[in-house]
Amino acid sequence: MVTYQNDTSFNFGTGIDFFIEGLSNATKLRYLGFIIFLLIYVIIIVGNASIFWAICLNSHLHTPMYIFLMNLSIIDIVYTSSILPKLLHMFITKNNTISFWGCIYQMYLFLAMACAEVLLLAAMAYDRFVAICHPLHYMTLMSPKQSAGFAVTAWSVGLLDPSGHAVLISRLSFCASHIIDHFFCDVIPLLKISCSDTSEVELINYLEGSLILSSAFVLTLVSYIFIISTIVKIKSSEGRLKAFSTCSSHLTCVVIFYGTIICLYMRPTTSYTPKQDKFISLLYAVLVPVLNPIIYTLKNQEIKIAFVKFKSKLTY
Repeated sequence: MVTYQNDTSFNFGTGIDFFIEGLSNATKLRYLGFIIFLLIYVIIIVGNASIFWAICLNSHLHTPMYIFLMNLSIIDIVYTSSILPKLLHMFITKNNTISFWGCIYQMYLFLAMACAEVLLLAAMAYDRFVAICHPLHYMTLMSPKQSAGFAVTAWSVGLLDPSGHAVLISRLSFCASHIIDHFFCDVIPLLKISCSDTSEVELINYLEGSLILSSAFVLTLVSYIFIISTIVKIKSSEGRLKAFSTCSSHLTCVVIFYGTIICLYMRPTTSYTPKQDKFISLLYAVLVPVLNPIIYTLKNQEIKIAFVKFKSKLTY
C-alpha cells in the first residue's frame, strides 16, 4: 500500500488515483447498467435541452417562471454530466480509476450544481407564491431585474459554496484506502477513507449545508403555506385545480430533491451506509433530472405548445 503524506501544497495529490467501487462488478450487470444509464443520460440531455431551446425560441415564454426553468435545465444537464459519462465509461471499460484532481473536480461540480438547484427551486417557489397570492403585483415583485437577481444569486452561491470543501478535502491524506465505496466522488465517501482528522470538513459541511438548505427550505415552505391557504379560499373547484396545477410539478420536484439531499448530507459520517446512500444518490443524481422535463412538459400546456413550435422549426 502506498502512503501519501499530508502537505499544505495543493499539488501533493498529483499522480494519485482513486478506485471507484461503482454499482456492480458483475459483467452481465455492467452491460445492462451501461444500456440503462446511457438511455437515462440521453433522456436527461435531450429532455432538458429541448425545454431550454423551446423557451429560448418562444418570446412569450420569457417570463420569470420559464427563465428559472431554463436555468434548472442547464443545471440538470451539467450536474448529471459530471457523473454519468464517467459511470458509463466504468461500465463499458471496467476501468474504475479516477485521478485525485479528477475526483476533487467531480465532487466540486456536483455539489455546486446541487447547491444552485436548491436555491433555484426556492426562487421558483417564491415566484409561484407571488403569481398565486399577489397576481396584481406580479410584474412589480417579479420584474426582469428581480428574477435575474435570483438566478445570478443561485449560480454564484452554488459555484462558491463547495470551493471550501474542495480546498479542505484536497489537503487530506488518504493513506488508509483509495477505494471509494460509491459510484462517484462525493464528500462523505471521501471523508470516510481519509486517515486525516475530518472534523473540520464535517463541521463546515454541516454548517454551510444547514445555512443554505434551511434558508432555501424556509423560503419554499413559507411560500407554499401561503399558496395553499390562498388556494383553499378559492370558491370554485375548477379555480382551485387550476391554481394548484401551476405549482404541482414544482412541488413534486422539491419534495424529491430536498428529501434526498437532507438524508445524505445533514448527518455525521459515522452513520454512512454505502448501499443505502448509493440508492439515495441515484434518486437525486438521476431521477430528478429525468423527472424535471417530463413533469414540466406533461403538466404545462404552454411548454407543450412551445415544443410543437420547436419541433416544427427543426423539421422546416
